Amino acid sequence: MNVFIYGTLKRGFALHDKGLSGARYSGDVQTLKPYPLYIAADFFGPMMLDRPGQGLRVRGELFEIDNERLGVLDALENVGTERSFRSALDVTPVDGGMVVSAIGFFKGDNWLNPIHSGYLADYQDRRFVPPWER
Repeated sequence: MNVFIYGTLKRGFALHDKGLSGARYSGDVQTLKPYPLYIAADFFGPMMLDRPGQGLRVRGELFEIDNERLGVLDALENVGTERSFRSALDVTPVDGGMVVSAIGFFKGDNWLNPIHSGYLADYQDRRFVPPWER
């Protein structure tokens, strides 16, 4: 299955090795529709809300994963707790190409306190504090 990664799980970011080390990278993509993506919370995390049509087209990375790795990502993303969930969304290669369906990770409004940014199209912030340092 395909998973869309837009934040701290991207290559070179804090959670990548814990969740996607060895996974098949399929390329740089962006959401077909705009989504609101912010830097928020006291740990400066990237938070994307499931509000297609609001915000900006979000750029990220596409990986091909299996069910076992999806469970690892769910744990890293707190899926099932505190209004943290995954849902399907459509992405397209940044340099053009066919639309691909992927799993994306979303947060609820409760994660947005405080908000440290406006809408983002490409998460590059390095202030994130990983769970083991909080």
